[in-house]
Amino acid sequence: MEFRTVMPDTEGPAVAHLLLTHGASQPMTSRFFATLVPMLLARGVAVTRFEFAYMRQIRVSGKRRPPPKIVTMFPELREAVNAIRTQIGPKPKLLVGGKSMGGRIASMMSDEFFQAGQIAGVVCLGYPFHPPRRPESLRTAHLEGLRCPALIVQGERDPFGTRQDVAGYALSPSIAVSWIGDGDHDFGPRGSSGFTRKGNLAGAADAIAGFAAQV
Repeated sequence: MEFRTVMPDTEGPAVAHLLLTHGASQPMTSRFFATLVPMLLARGVAVTRFEFAYMRQIRVSGKRRPPPKIVTMFPELREAVNAIRTQIGPKPKLLVGGKSMGGRIASMMSDEFFQAGQIAGVVCLGYPFHPPRRPESLRTAHLEGLRCPALIVQGERDPFGTRQDVAGYALSPSIAVSWIGDGDHDFGPRGSSGFTRKGNLAGAADAIAGFAAQV
């Protein structure tokens, strides 16, 4: 388990502190995070990037391997939340979330953390509602009764769950969805769409900062 914490270059306390973890195949040093994190800092959101042990081994060794079963990573995220709470103290607003698989794990554990008073909300970036080209294999059961305030930031044409797909799901009223214009799983738009990747990531940062201020 590895952490990298950065604080916003702003006067006064941060709006919130976000514990952010990665997707199944990209480390916490990914280009996606390298672009998004400074945008969050500029909006007053402190960020701690967290990496699961299997991904750190990949990054250090250079040898690819699939992630372990989702439930086997629960103790790592639980330990990370406890560690960050110890680091920042009980008062600052803490959000937990991640990209794709990381957001899925965070959302599956969020009610546990929320009910214990450890977090104020969960943030999912590119939630994997289903595997690509397998819309029948839904990963939404726990989202139907979620109590923790949640923000899902999703590309409109994400192959893991498009805007049309998600419109048919029975999601908890505690979940807000922010749509990224013509975005794919990494929020990248098509060249002819009129949107840009940088603009889409800035929109994601705006949505996260707004959510952080409201919960």
